Amino acid sequence: MKPENENFFERVYEVARLIPYGRVTSYGAIAKYLGAARSARMVGWAMNGAGKYEDIAAHRVVNRKGLLTGKHHFQGTNLMQQLLESEGVEVIDNQIQNLDKYFWDPSKELL
Repeated sequence: MKPENENFFERVYEVARLIPYGRVTSYGAIAKYLGAARSARMVGWAMNGAGKYEDIAAHRVVNRKGLLTGKHHFQGTNLMQQLLESEGVEVIDNQIQNLDKYFWDPSKELL
């Protein structure tokens, strides 16, 4: 991995560690907060590797429509959904219901 990507990934992980219990954010919201608005896919790549860190709740990062697009990176078929539901987030058909209610925007929350 290129050093600049490694640094970006670490910055993604720093933000992901701050997502509150029972809330979710999107790849794009993290990218925007980091000043790389068009890098949502890079955030996704970073989150793919987040499983090696116990202090990152990667299940709280979803796509902009609230879809659990990263669920295949979790053990078991529904672990991502189960983790979110255990925090009180309603998920139906791999999509967060009432996304606005649970959405955490780092650009607004982290000043």
